[in-house]
Amino acid sequence: MSNIIINAQSLKKTYKTGMVEVNALNGVDFQVRQKEFTAVAGPSGSGKTTLLNLISGLDTPTSGTVQLNQKEISSMSGAELGDFRRDHIGFIFQSYNLIPVLTVTENIEYIMLLQGIKKNERHRRVKKILSEVGLEGTGNRKPIELSGGQQQRVAIARAIVSRPNIILADEPTANLDSKTGRELLQIMQTLNQKLGITFVFSTHDHMIMSHARRLVWIHDGQIEKDEVREQPCQGG
Repeated sequence: MSNIIINAQSLKKTYKTGMVEVNALNGVDFQVRQKEFTAVAGPSGSGKTTLLNLISGLDTPTSGTVQLNQKEISSMSGAELGDFRRDHIGFIFQSYNLIPVLTVTENIEYIMLLQGIKKNERHRRVKKILSEVGLEGTGNRKPIELSGGQQQRVAIARAIVSRPNIILADEPTANLDSKTGRELLQIMQTLNQKLGITFVFSTHDHMIMSHARRLVWIHDGQIEKDEVREQPCQGG
């Protein structure tokens, strides 16, 4: 049990629209271990993004519990949860979520600034991560000066540079062409394999599904299949 990062038990999430109740998740148990490279897949409305939002603390369950590093985040207050999430979880979003008025360097070091990391160490880490994601020489550019693929590389760099326990990626390749998506997937695989960074994806992308070492299928708010593969497929 010591290598379990996320431990979600009996997760239920119900949304109300007027008099109508929708069960987005219905009693889900879900654990994530260190160094996993996991894809959570399912049709639109299946509950996969809701699951990511609950295990990250971006949303709260109607019932059930979520533990991160054996600390229950589902009962934390707003400020406490914000600090805990800042230090332990990295996020990669479909829409990149970069701050448009900041440069690439400033976007990447933003979380480290909130963590109180000193300037010299921030700059050292930014220089290293820009090299790792293939963005040398772009540090002074603004997001609008970058392609979609480059912006998502910045988002990946920002997510990992603060050294979180886990990266949660919600449809990270959805707005990218297949070649760019494949390149970014290779970057994330390398970070997973060489640095031991844990990744959990919510995705429709068959390429991500085929390269995941664990594939979790969700349908109608419940886990339908949880498949661990020693050697993931290389197609897709």
